[in-house]
Order: sequence, then structure tokens, then C-alpha cells
Amino acid sequence: MSRFVKNVKKWTGVSRPSTPELSRSQYSLVSCGELTAEAIQVWLGLPKKIKYDPELAPFRQRYEKEFGNIENILLTSNGSAPETKRLPLVKSAPHLNNNHVKTSANEVTVNFKDPEKKDDNHEKNGDGHEHGSTQKKETKMARAKHYVKMSLLIACWIFFTVVFMMYNEKEDIKRNTFVAPGEIKIYVLNVSSGEIAVLVKLSGPFLPEHMEKRFNSSELMSAEKITVWLERWTLKSDYGGDRIDESDVESTEASEQWSVLLQPWGDVDFSRGEKRSTTLRLTSNATDANSSAVIIRMQTTCNQTVPFTLSYTVDPVEVASGVTYACLLLCGLYVLIIFEVINRTMASIIVASSSLAVLALVGERPSVPELVSWLDVETLLLLFSMMLLVAITAETGIFDFLAVFTFEVTRGKLWPLISLLCAITGLLSTFLDNVTTVLLMTPVTIRLCEVMNLDPIPILMSMVLFSNIGGTATPVGDPPNVIIASNKAVTQSGINFTNFTVHMTLGILLVCVQTYFQLRFIYRDTRKLRLNVPRDIQELRHQISIWRRAIESLPHLSKDEHVVRERLERKLAKLTLKLAALEKESTKRVFPKETFHSTLIDLKEKYKIRDKALLVKASVAISFVVLVFFLHSIPELNRVSLGWTALLGAILLLTLADREDLEPILHRVEWSTLLFFASLFVLMEALSKLGLIEFIGGLTEALILSVDESARLAVALLLMLWVSGVTSAFVDNIPLTTMMVRVVTTLGSNPQLGLPMAPLIWALSFGACLGGNGTLIGASANVVCAGVAEQHGYRFSFMRFFRVGFPVMIGHLVVASVYLIICHCVFTWH
Repeated sequence: MSRFVKNVKKWTGVSRPSTPELSRSQYSLVSCGELTAEAIQVWLGLPKKIKYDPELAPFRQRYEKEFGNIENILLTSNGSAPETKRLPLVKSAPHLNNNHVKTSANEVTVNFKDPEKKDDNHEKNGDGHEHGSTQKKETKMARAKHYVKMSLLIACWIFFTVVFMMYNEKEDIKRNTFVAPGEIKIYVLNVSSGEIAVLVKLSGPFLPEHMEKRFNSSELMSAEKITVWLERWTLKSDYGGDRIDESDVESTEASEQWSVLLQPWGDVDFSRGEKRSTTLRLTSNATDANSSAVIIRMQTTCNQTVPFTLSYTVDPVEVASGVTYACLLLCGLYVLIIFEVINRTMASIIVASSSLAVLALVGERPSVPELVSWLDVETLLLLFSMMLLVAITAETGIFDFLAVFTFEVTRGKLWPLISLLCAITGLLSTFLDNVTTVLLMTPVTIRLCEVMNLDPIPILMSMVLFSNIGGTATPVGDPPNVIIASNKAVTQSGINFTNFTVHMTLGILLVCVQTYFQLRFIYRDTRKLRLNVPRDIQELRHQISIWRRAIESLPHLSKDEHVVRERLERKLAKLTLKLAALEKESTKRVFPKETFHSTLIDLKEKYKIRDKALLVKASVAISFVVLVFFLHSIPELNRVSLGWTALLGAILLLTLADREDLEPILHRVEWSTLLFFASLFVLMEALSKLGLIEFIGGLTEALILSVDESARLAVALLLMLWVSGVTSAFVDNIPLTTMMVRVVTTLGSNPQLGLPMAPLIWALSFGACLGGNGTLIGASANVVCAGVAEQHGYRFSFMRFFRVGFPVMIGHLVVASVYLIICHCVFTWH
């Protein structure tokens, strides 16, 4: 599989081509460009580590020649150039030769030529022609792959852009009406004749669906209800009025009748309302659209006037075609992410936009307000606020200090260290949101891995797996559990915070044991966990990343900025060659092992608390957030959501920190992660509109109903667990849980099935929460951890997470299956 992924990456041009050997003339920072005043200004804006690099000495010499020593100027002017002196305008001097330097009051031109520059043709060896032709072929192939990739992406852009320009937003037709006793109300649809399907949606004083299941056939016949059906009226030839009356009808055709049970007589007025929907069809075709009309007819058996809201959609998405479109979109997203064709945030944006275009093609294009309502604002607010808290807290040095403390406690031993990190993460996630826990623990883990010369990615993957496991134990630890525990039917069945936590914790302890030993088996070769890379190579890689960021921060706006950018790029090429040489030499080195005590002394000396006052302020803000998070378990104090709590804590810390400039802090917010989540929410809601999640729920329900009654509970538990688990690994578990909890409550309240609801709730919770460990985008905590790690220079790949996470997730579901079967089918705990 890994070889297949590598081949696809190579074909799509994702893998960077190996850097060819550069001659000195190619990577020298001294070129024939001119150091103009504008170029000096660009140089002044670079970071110190880059600005004062010896390779950029011509810029510094040019500046100090005009203004004097730059350090003295910075001290006297508080970091800015003197206002009384401006850099002189610099004119070009084409008449000067390459080695000439002319300086005057109004003109400075610096031109250099590399004396060792040679013609590449004179440097070819005997097989140079063959090597050059092979290199040209590889270059052409890479260019062709790049063009194919860009053509497909541009085609996607053209597709959804053209669709958006051609199709209007969906117009929701809603009508408030009532049906009086003995009355048959009609509503004329403004649609063309022919074979027609209408999705009818009602909102009114209807009996909840789970209560309808308890009625037998005789009770259904006698219960008060409202009945809705479609009719096609063929009008008489002499009809010429504006209002249709039954006296103008020559013949009729009716659809099947749809009946919805009403609440008891006293609860019809001022009801809270329930939503119902179904699709009604007229199958035969009318030959003349002008001589026929399509009517919605409604009547009630209630002795009281029934108010309700009617809305409808003509020709809704067919289930088969909608599920097909949804599967294609989902597969497209996974192809882009798994094979790393483009950045995962861009992949989610493109696929989400394409899903909106598909909805527009089937007449369901959402309006902008509806699109905004699809975003899970609570999750985005929680992520943003916690990122601010972590960004400010990191300035105190507390994460470095905690890393050294953990190193001291575990005495530098590998598996005790991993065990401690996973235990702390899992324990925090049981009471805090797992996204919050990952945001707090990831910087500590990365710093600890750096000081111990470990590869952070396997450690982070283990940590995030235990974060999702710990969040499964309580109703507040994971968003799917929050959705399940807050469902009205679930609470009415007797499930509360205490019995939820007790039942889930026992199963989670078994899952923790399974996960720990499975990870020990996967990483039985501890060399996979270590970075066998010398310090000088790590520092050089870090230096390369700094120079690359400096290059990317410069826009292509002017010739002067291009001059600076050119020098930076050549410096980067030089560092890359140096890194390649060091890596080649490192394979032959033998590094002495440092003792634990000497390393600990060095680390304590190097990593200390840098700002104690800010640490106290950050501790106050974080303590407030954690305290309010704990208070959420008390219903009387649960009036502020998780997102709002985190935002209040962030505002408190920003106030206490008293920063004049917020830009540096906002730069450390993972905006790409937030954008990825936003586009993923839109995509999953679009897939739900196309019927994918409802199709999964309906299929699960049908399979359970088809099983013999004696084995129905065991089959229901296994189906609920494995369907929700495997699906949530590939589909966001929030909309999936929203759909599946309705399936669970329907199954648990159906007297014909006789299934207890509590075991089905536990199975759904295990599956929806633990299934997120299967893939990188299966759970919010996974994506957040990957984003923070990438900010520190460690990049998660989809396949690397999948190779560890998916087998571990299968182990979760096996253990949970055994646990549920023993508890509820053998000992009938419920």
C-alpha cells in the first residue's frame, strides 16, 4: 500500500525532486543585481537571523556606509531608521562593468561577478550527455504531471463556478395554515405537469416518532391524525377562471395518503412542535400542462382546529443518485488527502465547493445564511480561543519546563515517558474537551521529544489516540457524547451523567489496556521512535525552515524585492546542499551517549521559566476555563457553552497580558486548521443533504429488523457499534451521531422489537467516539494535533496515521464488542 501511495505521489508531482548539484555560480548570493535603496528597505524588514547573515553583508555594508553602525542606530532610534536621514535614491549604471563599484551622494551601484563562474558545457564528464538527457526527461515528466494535476483542479473550479453562476439559491416555500374539523384544505403547487415527486415537510403539534411506534394497528386507526396527499386535477375544457374549484375538475389522480398522529387534544394549541417529512409521488404523465394542476390536500380527524407550517420541495434528490454523488465527493476528498496531491485545507475547500455545486444541480443550493448555519460555531470558537490561550502561555516557557520535569520523572526512559504522557492526556480528556487537551499537551510533547532526540510524530499519534479514548468515558469528554447525552429521548430513558460515566469507564479501561499493548507491539523496535540525527543536522534543518519562511513572506511586487528574494533563494540552495552533505556523512558517524544526569543539568540550565508574571496571569485564565468546564456537569451552572467559556478565558488573558500589538499572537493561531474544519462542516452537511447519513442509518435499522428476535439485541449492538465506528473514521462523527442517535431512540422505543435503549446508546457512543482514531480526519483532536505539529515543523501524513490508527481502532471495536456482549447479552446489566 505504501509503495502504491508513493507511486501516486510521484506521478502527481507531489514529491519534491531531488535538488540537483549546483555550481558555485548558481548558488552564490553575490549576483549582478543592483542594491538600490528600495532593496535595502526590504532587507531591513527581514528577521535578525537572516538580516545579519554574512552572506547578506553587501546590504549591511551599503546601509552602514550611509548611516553608520546599524547597531548604534537601532539603539538610538528604538529599532527604526533615523527619521532625519532617508536612504538616497539609487539609479542604475549600465555603463559600468561587472567589477565596478561607484558611490556618490545621489548614486550607488554595486555589481559583482563570480570569478569562478564557468560554462556548464565545459564541466560535463564522459557520461554528461546521457545524464543531461535523463534529467531533461524527468523534468518533462514532472512538468507534465504538474500540468495534469493543475488541469484537474482548474476543471473542478470551472465546474462549481459555472454552476453557481447558472443556478439560483434554493427558495424555501413555507406557508402557515390550519385545518378545521371536517374541512379538506387544498394548496395549488406552481409546478409543471408530468411525473412528479414532492418532498412535503410539516411542523406542528405532532406526536414524537418514537411514541408512534408504541401504537398497535387498532390504536392507529382511532388516534387523531392529519392526513396529507397529492392530487392531479384535470380541468374541464371550458375552464377559464383564476381560482380552481372542484366543480372545474373533470378527473383526478391521487397519490398515497400520509398520516401523522397528533398530540392529545389539550396539547394541540401552543404546542412546541415536531417536524415530519415524506415524499409523495404522482406517477402518470399529463399530456397538457395548461389543462391540469397539482394539488396538496389536507384533512384532520381532530375535533379542534390544527395549526401547522407547510413547506415543500419539488423533485427532491433521489436517494440512490444522492448517495452516489456523496460517495464520489467523499472519495475525491480522500484521494486528495491520502496521496497529498494538494494541501488538505485546499482539498477540503475544493471538495466542499463541489458539493455545493452538486446541491445546486439538484435544486438544493443553500443560501449564504443557511451555509453559515452549517458551521459548528461552538467547535470553531473553542479551537480559536484555546489557540490564543496556548500561544500566550507558550511565551512563559512553561511547556519547556514541563518537558524537562517529565524527563526527570521518567529518568529519560522511553516507554515510561510515553506511558506517562498518554495517561495524563487520557485523564484530562475525560473531564476536558479532547481538543482542549490536545492543544495543551502537544507543545509539551514536541519539546520533550526534541530534548530527548525522539521523533515527535509517533509520540503525538499515541497521545491523540488516548485523548479520544479518554473523551469517550464521560458525557462531556467528546462532542458525540455531548450530542447523545443531551438528547431528550435518551435522558427520558433514565441515562444520566453518573450511570453513563460508570458504564463507559469500565469499557474504556479495557480499551486503554488493549491500546497500550498494541502500541507496544507496533513500536517494538524502539529505533522507529528515535531521531538518529545529529544536533547539527537538526539545527541546519531548522535554519532552512527559517530561510524558507522568509522567502515565502516576500511578495513578487517590485524589482528590488526580487533582488532580495533571489539572494535568499540562493542561500537556501546553499544550505540545502550543506544539509545533504551532512546527512551523507552522518551515516558513518558514531555518536557518544550522554548520561542522564549531565543531560538533565544541561536541560534545566537551558529551559527555565522565562516570564513568571505572565505565567501567573496565564494560570489564572486557564484555571478559570478548566473550573467552568468542570461545572458543566452541574445542570444549574451549565449556562455558558464550551466555546464561550474558552473565549472568556482568552479575553481575560489578553486583558491581563496588556499587549499593545496583537499581531504576533494572532499569527500563531492555526488559521488553516480552522478553515479546514469550517469547510469540512460544510461538506458533511452537504453529504447529509444528499442523503448519505440517512441512508447509513436506514440501512442499519433495516438489518436489525431482519434478524430473529432471540439474537436481535446482539446483532443490534454489533451493527450499531461497527457501523458507527467504521463510518466515523471516514465521515465527521458529529453529523453521523446526530443521525444515528435518532435511529437508536427509534429502535429503543419500538415495542415490536423489544430492544432496551441503554445498550444501544453505549454501542453508539463507543463507535462514534473510538472510530475517530481510524484516520487523520476522523476526529477533531487528530486534525488539531496535526496542525500544531506542522506549525512546529513536524508534518503528519494521512497514511502514516492510518497505518497506526486504523489497526488500533479495529482493536477498540473488538474489545468494545466483547464488553457489550458480555454485559448486556450474558449478564443483562441493563
